[in-house]
Amino acid sequence: MAAACRGAATAGGVSIGILPGTDRSAANEWVSVALATGLGELRNGLIVRAADVVIAVGGAYGTLSEVALALKTGVPVVGLDTWDLDGIEPAGSPQAAVTRALALAAPTTAG
Repeated sequence: MAAACRGAATAGGVSIGILPGTDRSAANEWVSVALATGLGELRNGLIVRAADVVIAVGGAYGTLSEVALALKTGVPVVGLDTWDLDGIEPAGSPQAAVTRALALAAPTTAG
């Protein structure tokens, strides 16, 4: 996540860190806004429900829970070296994953 936040900061973007603990200072140095939830792994539900698209990286069980929640709720999932499951669109590189995720992202509406 640090690399994603660093990339956002470098491009002039904003990153939001939804943290499992209660300490905002636990966020990586590139997080723009740190939300300390105190929810542990339950924060995965918040992450998925707030996302237009999920990019799953790696294969730990936390990633699997996020993937499952995303697929169950209709949030598109792009995968980078992650679980081989129906519904995950594989990407061959971080750049390809971001490009595909942006294409899949639902347009936002203000109001």
